[in-house]
Amino acid sequence: MTMDAQKLPSGLPRPPGELTALERAWKAPTGWRYFSAVNNSHVGIFYIAISLLFFVLAGVLGLMIRAQLALPDSQLMSAQTYNQVFTMHGTVMMFLFAVPVVEAIAVYLLPGMLGARDLPFPRLSAYAFWAYAIGGLAFFCTIFFGVSPDSGWFMYPPLSSKEHSPGVGADFWLLGIGFIEISAIAGAIELIIGILMTRAPGMTLGRMPVYAWAMLVTAFMIVFAFPAIIAGTLLLELERAFDWPFFIAARGGDPLLWQHLFWFFGHPEVYIIFLPAAGMVSMMVPAMAGTPLLGHRAIVVALVAVGALSFALWMHHMFTAGLGSNAMRLASAASFAVAIPSAVQVFAWIATFLKGRVRLQSPTLFLLGFHFIFVLGGLTGVMVAVLPFNWQVHDTYFIVAHLHYVLIGGMVFPVFAGLYYWMPLLNGHRLSERLARWVFGLMFGGFNLAFFPMHISGLLGMPRRVYTYAGDMGWNTLNLLSSVGALVLALGVLLFFADAARVVFKQKKEHGNPWRAPTLEWLPQGDYGVRSIPQITAREPLWDQPSLPGDVEAGRYFLPGTHSGGRETLVTSWRHAVPQHLLVLPGDSWWPFVAAAGTAGFFLLLTVELTALAFACGIAAIAAIVIWLWQSDNPPHSARAEVADGVFLPVGARGSASHSWWAMVILLCVDATVFASLVFAHVHVSMAAEVCPPDGARLPQWPWPVAAAALLLAGSAALAGARKMLDRARQAGVWSLLLLALLCLLAAIVLDGWGHRLAGLQPVVNAWSATVAALLAWQAFHVAVLVVMGLYACARSWSGKLQPDARATLDNTALLWHYVTLQGLAGMGVIYLMPIF
Repeated sequence: MTMDAQKLPSGLPRPPGELTALERAWKAPTGWRYFSAVNNSHVGIFYIAISLLFFVLAGVLGLMIRAQLALPDSQLMSAQTYNQVFTMHGTVMMFLFAVPVVEAIAVYLLPGMLGARDLPFPRLSAYAFWAYAIGGLAFFCTIFFGVSPDSGWFMYPPLSSKEHSPGVGADFWLLGIGFIEISAIAGAIELIIGILMTRAPGMTLGRMPVYAWAMLVTAFMIVFAFPAIIAGTLLLELERAFDWPFFIAARGGDPLLWQHLFWFFGHPEVYIIFLPAAGMVSMMVPAMAGTPLLGHRAIVVALVAVGALSFALWMHHMFTAGLGSNAMRLASAASFAVAIPSAVQVFAWIATFLKGRVRLQSPTLFLLGFHFIFVLGGLTGVMVAVLPFNWQVHDTYFIVAHLHYVLIGGMVFPVFAGLYYWMPLLNGHRLSERLARWVFGLMFGGFNLAFFPMHISGLLGMPRRVYTYAGDMGWNTLNLLSSVGALVLALGVLLFFADAARVVFKQKKEHGNPWRAPTLEWLPQGDYGVRSIPQITAREPLWDQPSLPGDVEAGRYFLPGTHSGGRETLVTSWRHAVPQHLLVLPGDSWWPFVAAAGTAGFFLLLTVELTALAFACGIAAIAAIVIWLWQSDNPPHSARAEVADGVFLPVGARGSASHSWWAMVILLCVDATVFASLVFAHVHVSMAAEVCPPDGARLPQWPWPVAAAALLLAGSAALAGARKMLDRARQAGVWSLLLLALLCLLAAIVLDGWGHRLAGLQPVVNAWSATVAALLAWQAFHVAVLVVMGLYACARSWSGKLQPDARATLDNTALLWHYVTLQGLAGMGVIYLMPIF
């Protein structure tokens, strides 16, 4: 489609009833049905509220820790209780607050900031939220029953092994956190597709807000970092449940394998937390200074550089693990290098403040506090990049201080600045400026009083994770100051929430643009987002296009109404944001909630060995997802739609032009990274073994893998044939070839597994056999998923819903199918070739 931007806005009067139809399509459910809403403006509010609840709960646990350590030889808590409390504090803060809150804010803000009506998979956003909320709350409640994990938020084996943690606390952590990470990945896929494919026309990559860039980099980091912890939790839970010795040294395992997998996720997670906060800072600084952000392109490059460098830092947490001098030099170099792009952003913010006329209002106070605290945390980060110094302080309270200065300074203070800055979007009311100064003063002063003394106590030798200490160590005053500071910080947070509660329940009014900000989220908004999707011609549209708010409200741009009678948004090209097609979005539904509740129930009930109930929940979750998907992928209501005066676009798309196709590609990147982590585990234990395969283990004869590989290829060929049959509208050919592909796939996994059974595979005997069994189990899991998807596609074909213009079901199934074929071949190659090398 070609389009002359100068033709917009048209200035033509809008048809009567157009706005009414738009409001009707996007109207939020009322009463208890409100929780079935899937619109980003409602799900985002749920998401932010629950993540802040977890912040408060983690803070209460932190206060308990400081109460215990305020005085020497304290008996306030037993060692066992203290271990549970500090494990839950770290786990809740990192997994249930830090990452979810940045995704929650993105779900709420990004559609408005990008000029879109909603994210492209609104039901997926709802599913991700409810899975996180239900599972997270259930996980937190374990602390009230004394069954919380007690091995630290990093869950190092052998402390977390069955031998040393015989209860179910570690299992709650592994299964509960595992599926919460899946929720985070679902949110990341949603954000990537939304940012790249649903921007307002004219919002090229160069004009995209820095916050959108930050969330794009963050989402890709989640896609490639979180699978490592998913793989690690799978392996550790298999060890605990079935005695497969991945991390048991006596049977060929290695506890360091867990550290590699955990920190390959864990250190990028620090930047997954920081980069969205940095993106928010880059949005607020220009508004509060009244001038464009200096170094926009340099900041974008810095965001990408931080994201890339963060993956080289996992060994930063393993200085004392004996990895060798070369590995330590690499970790040290990467630790120094990552400070450079971080400093670029800080200098750009400071320069923007210096150039403009800064208004010392509530967001500015927290932005200034962020700069002070984060820079100090960055300086101590450079200190711990020095190898000899890190050896001395690696497991001391100096690292606790550094971690909190980076995370609270780098994320919590920007989040609070953002809450003050964007609160008017909720109901039009600002938080109190007078109380904000008290909130900031208490939080900033309390934070520094709480955590700065920890640098000194760490240098004096106070180790981490101790529940008490003797009174003659010289740490008494420092710990008392830290405990008082934590209480002051908590009072500041309490005052903020009291003010927020006052504002939230006020009657809604137009929010206007109280900060005179330059970006699109400050356009007049309804449940439908903006009245019409604008054409963007500048990086700061509200500053450079003064008539934009009025033209948008008058419906003079894209989609001033609803063509289909339902919810719609535009899909634009990923680079230049040229309109491509009209996307019809699904409406509100209870099925994401049911699917999320079933998913949470499956994992949590499996933990307490209520197997029958767990599988019932799992079946309910699968059924809900099938029903939810059955309502989608329908033929378009029209071939073309008029999206603006004289501008026509296709309705929907297929193949690589479809947003769902690209979502499946990103999901396969996640899948492949989990598989690569399992392959890494196999290679790690194989290289550690004296003989590969070890004594007592052997591989099947060559005909078994050759036959299995041939069947996998035959199945993929049959599925490719089914796609061609759909192109020719031959339904009988479609479902018959699908069934043939299923038979080939099932036969392949049976032959592969049977060959290993005949070879005497015993995963409980040694770690090498256990990693082989894990690779086979991962492939079998994919086969089970494809059986469900294949039968679902057959049902769509039998019902007549699978059509050449409604084929996402088959196209996406084909993508996964061919990937599983490649994964099976790669797995066989690794297993059979590793002994040769």
